[in-house]
Amino acid sequence: MTQALDAHQQDLVTRLNYFTNWKDKYKYIIDLGKQLAPFPEALKTEENRIHGCQSQVWISIEEQDGKLQMQATSDAAIVSGLIAILLRVYNDHTPEQIINTPLDFLATTGLLQHLSPNRSTGLYHMIKRIQAEAQARV
Repeated sequence: MTQALDAHQQDLVTRLNYFTNWKDKYKYIIDLGKQLAPFPEALKTEENRIHGCQSQVWISIEEQDGKLQMQATSDAAIVSGLIAILLRVYNDHTPEQIINTPLDFLATTGLLQHLSPNRSTGLYHMIKRIQAEAQARV
């Protein structure tokens, strides 16, 4: 894992672990989702839709100068926050960096244990899509 990716993950661990109760953590995650850049309607295509999520989720991934540029959106507040977390970790990195980045921070923050089964499945499908796109570009 590169230092940049490690620093992004450590920053998220620090921020999420700052809150002592899950109600505040969820509020913070939802607030992260509200900061996502607007997602163009033209990109809300079947090709960009993440299947396996209970909510509607779209992600667009393009390569520029050897790095993957991502934008995503969801119709659910908490899922938008999860998207924001993944983009903070993965966006603007090379396919190799993305493929070689373990997501240990998700367990370290306790996030995986506190998500509903449907949200955990959706998160898994988002990660799987990002990693598949990175693998296709190696």
